[in-house]
Amino acid sequence: MRIGSSLALIAIGAILAFAVTDKINSVDLTMVGYILLAVGSLGVVLTLATQNSRNQDGPPRQ
Repeated sequence: MRIGSSLALIAIGAILAFAVTDKINSVDLTMVGYILLAVGSLGVVLTLATQNSRNQDGPPRQ
């Protein structure tokens, strides 16, 4: 998961959690939104952590 897809999950999750008021039987859209927000946030953190570790490995480039 890259930074773009993580930000997309955060945006979709925020829309579902805070803006949608429709009801679907046996599906809580607010909870789905919060889950997407959490997954997107975790994706951003993991992406930044792996990019940071990738940048520190190996000899410096010239």
